[in-house]
Amino acid sequence: MANQNKTDIGLIGLAVMGENLALNMESKGWHVSVYNRTVPGVEEGVVERFINGRAKGKNIEGFTDIKAFVESIALPRKIMMMVRAGKPVDELMEQLFPLLSPGDILIDGGNSNYEDTNRRVKLAESKGFLFVGSGVSGGEEGALNGASIMPGGSEKAWQEVKPILQSIAAKALDGSPCCEWVGPAGSGHFVKMIHNGIEYGDMQLIAEAYWVMKNLLDLNNEEMADVFEYWNEGKLRSYLIEITSNILRHKDKAGGYLIDKILDTAGQKGTGKWSVINAMELGMPLGLIATAVFERSLSAQKDLRHLASKQFPHSHIMPVYNKVEFVKEIFSALYASKLVSYAQGFAVLQRASDTFDWQLNLASIARMWRGGCIIRSIFLNDIAAAFEAANKPEHLLLAPYFQQEIKTLIPGWKNLVAEAMKEELPVPAFSSALNYFYSLTSADLPANLVQAQRDYFGAHTFERKDELRGQFFHENWTGHGGDTKSGTYNV
Repeated sequence: MANQNKTDIGLIGLAVMGENLALNMESKGWHVSVYNRTVPGVEEGVVERFINGRAKGKNIEGFTDIKAFVESIALPRKIMMMVRAGKPVDELMEQLFPLLSPGDILIDGGNSNYEDTNRRVKLAESKGFLFVGSGVSGGEEGALNGASIMPGGSEKAWQEVKPILQSIAAKALDGSPCCEWVGPAGSGHFVKMIHNGIEYGDMQLIAEAYWVMKNLLDLNNEEMADVFEYWNEGKLRSYLIEITSNILRHKDKAGGYLIDKILDTAGQKGTGKWSVINAMELGMPLGLIATAVFERSLSAQKDLRHLASKQFPHSHIMPVYNKVEFVKEIFSALYASKLVSYAQGFAVLQRASDTFDWQLNLASIARMWRGGCIIRSIFLNDIAAAFEAANKPEHLLLAPYFQQEIKTLIPGWKNLVAEAMKEELPVPAFSSALNYFYSLTSADLPANLVQAQRDYFGAHTFERKDELRGQFFHENWTGHGGDTKSGTYNV
């Protein structure tokens, strides 16, 4: 701990996450300085309100002057920024730089784009400081009681910030903190971005399971809540399954089920979209998460959907289902699709690690996600074990444990998707996952025709089955084209 007069860490930004992180740090024995920039007439009194309210009587010092705030922290200073991603982070860094001493550490705990973090690490280091870009997941409750924390950036900073960050992280069931060093540059924020992409996928998949139970089995909210509660005892045990059960049972002040009164248009803050864009940049399929992002965009077009539904009414044949058996099929579709989503996410992490030379430890990342974060679920232990095996699988679904799981799930999964299609009920994420699985497990795909078309209209060349890989050919398809061919490259 620092000397009596100086604090152990500074925190800037007293919105929901910042305020709760400060209280979390203090509860673990750290002496904390807090600061919030004041916009006249908008955010006046934020620091005072916090110090006289939730922080009253605690080992937390409040500052409205940034210079006094910086000077209150022991060297090397550790300053955690919990401000809006983008320009506000850069502006704050410019304000802080003249006030810092060599070796001081800035920690960005917001949802920053990893490319911004790459740039900020270089900038801070060029001025003699250290920079940590850290994903923080767990929302308000995680910030207060233990989050999943994914730090990356200036490796020299890790030994300094490790005691504080690990103390405020969630603990997995085996007691280990859900916080380990991720890697260099923006890798911590990249991992958090993929976490959020998987979160988008999980939420869409659970919503589809709910929709099928409601529309094809006619289950009421209490019955559906029972199903989710039961699933939460087994292999699907996870935070999102648990809260879904609670949401379905929740009644508002008027006494009705709140879920039935919530408008079906979903918002998004961008990290799901970023994960899809970056997967595309890396040439990696992230179809299920892309589907989840696009479904939110489509949900927002409520008026258009309302209009289209009048033109194309859906017809339900509504056969009588054996409810118990059908719920098992929904379980199969949900569990298998979740495995596909995590497999796609981890494959993108592996590709990013190879491309950027980050040397990510996928098992360690899986373990960091076991507690505190929104996608925490029981099978992350199995994912960690798969990546730690002596013969690390080329792909998560090829790990022996997951191979066996998928084999038992396929019949119910494909039957559920087929039934939903027959009943004209959308299950875009379930079917995206199934199509990905079938494509992944097909030794041959129709891409030969795509290559022929590209060569026909643009001389883009192709490889041949009867020649060595890496040799490219061009065919004069029409008999009157030239021999000039386009260069080969893949984006």
